[in-house]
Amino acid sequence: MVTETDELAAALNSAASRYPGLTRAQLLTRLALEGQRVAQHAQDDRRRQRLDALRQHSGALTGAYGEHYLERLRQEWPA
Repeated sequence: MVTETDELAAALNSAASRYPGLTRAQLLTRLALEGQRVAQHAQDDRRRQRLDALRQHSGALTGAYGEHYLERLRQEWPA
């Protein structure tokens, strides 16, 4: 059960003008599914942007620490 607040009523009324003939329950379902698609698209875009940034900067520090850096660093650690 969903309580139809003023804000939800306005959203359903707006959806009713785009999808005439649907019941309020059908409109609510359609709005929920549309919202999920939009949210998924936004999440996919953010993921794509992060991956693009990683690819762009991948290898930027290659060679910065020199050969065998980790081995030398670990030799300084107490046993």
